[in-house]
Amino acid sequence: MFGTMMDRPLLVSSLLHRAERVFGDRVNVSCESGAVRREFTYRDLGSSARRLAAALRSLGVREGSRVGSLAWNSDRHLAAYFAVPGIGAALHTINQRMPAEHIVYSVNTAEDEALLVEADLLPLARDILPAMPTVRHVVVLGEADADLPGVRTWSFDTLVAEAAELNEFPEFDERTAASICFTSGTTGKPKGVVYTHRSTVLHALAISTVGGVEVSGDRAYLLACQMSHVNSWGVPHAGPLQGARLVLPGPHPTPAEFLRLISSQAPDVLVGAPAVAALIRDEYRARPQAYDLSSLKTLWMGGQTPPAALAAWWAEHGVATGNGWGMTETSPMGTYCAGPGHQGPPLPLFEIRVVDDQGRELPWDGRSAGELEARAPWVTGSYLGATGPSESFRDGWLRTGDAAVIAPDGALRIKDRFKDLIKSGGEWISSVELENHLMLHPAVREAAVIGIPHEKWQERPVAWIVASAEVADDVLREYVTAKFPRYWAPDAFVRVEAIPKTSVGKLDKAGMRERQIAAPR
Repeated sequence: MFGTMMDRPLLVSSLLHRAERVFGDRVNVSCESGAVRREFTYRDLGSSARRLAAALRSLGVREGSRVGSLAWNSDRHLAAYFAVPGIGAALHTINQRMPAEHIVYSVNTAEDEALLVEADLLPLARDILPAMPTVRHVVVLGEADADLPGVRTWSFDTLVAEAAELNEFPEFDERTAASICFTSGTTGKPKGVVYTHRSTVLHALAISTVGGVEVSGDRAYLLACQMSHVNSWGVPHAGPLQGARLVLPGPHPTPAEFLRLISSQAPDVLVGAPAVAALIRDEYRARPQAYDLSSLKTLWMGGQTPPAALAAWWAEHGVATGNGWGMTETSPMGTYCAGPGHQGPPLPLFEIRVVDDQGRELPWDGRSAGELEARAPWVTGSYLGATGPSESFRDGWLRTGDAAVIAPDGALRIKDRFKDLIKSGGEWISSVELENHLMLHPAVREAAVIGIPHEKWQERPVAWIVASAEVADDVLREYVTAKFPRYWAPDAFVRVEAIPKTSVGKLDKAGMRERQIAAPR
């Protein structure tokens, strides 16, 4: 027996529909260089999205087409978030910080027909367009004259202004591709994940629920995480759905510009990676009299386990830190904790488990560590273009590569990435726990711990640190052994000006290992 409910598809356009009609007068801001470039309501956003959708159709974009975006967090990019999937095409958000060869690879794998390119990213586009034969059109977001090889170029603002507004978005199967995102590719070619309309809507609903992230209409969100990677953690979809006020920082935002926006626009939520939160903290420390943090109530971090010292600093300034766990493969949010210390319980409809090396599920006792696996309506089951079985999946579960434990109440605690665990003399050392402890030392501003091959012990830890004051290696070793076993103490402490990061702001441990192994001894 089947039920009697209407079979209505879950479509991205339905998120915008609610934003326009229920929260049409809510004012958002799109910024540049730390100042407001344009105020826009959700009614304005709907008009821009439907005009852009009509313009893209006139360029030949159809259901099943792919449109890439090399763009920053702006109102123009937000309009594309709804215009492109609204007509059944897929928006491929390209992480502009990836190496050029990875951008070319991702565009060619997705077979993008058109590119939306920020004006300041045109030099990059000009260099790589000859290597991307499927691209026929480039739409420039911003003020710039573009003369690009082998393509027709258009002005975003002109296209939107001159297009007849689409009356309504069409309906189609909710399993249709809505957007595409590629992993950062730190250990090889990036892998493409295709989000559907169904998965996007369910993810937006999940991060809006009470007890989780709780994206809310009575809050204002400054998006320091890029819309070019994993859909800015879902806020560009959940924000309009809930009528939240969005503060979009624009091109190349600096820590000082973020602080100017916090001071002038008074957002109460800052959304960004720990690396960005640390840079903002350092800028504030240098000029505290220049900025006002009083509006900020929540710092939502993700991407890696937030250092305890960083969370403590923000707490001293009245800002509660929340953090979640997720991946490109999980859209990205899977768990969330409104506080430091762990990654929180799974969001509604999101299932997690930890398994041993034989794939057997381990108990939720807070002690039994294994590989974290996940499944949900917004977790990918394969990669774009992949054929045949993949080691990334097991019995319908995504293998995350994270070593974790789960407490009896469902709270997830990530111990480390399996590839970053250090096995020394048959014993495991957690690089994450070492890093967090080192950063509690007053002389250490930032730390990264890597495992280096060792003839006797198999691997030994080496710590890269950014020091804020002079401190001897022996002092740091004593600081480590006061909490951990003696064999956890790093063999060496390498002083650097900055810890290398990947294109998404994570610690570039693969690069650090290569450099450390190649360094003279």
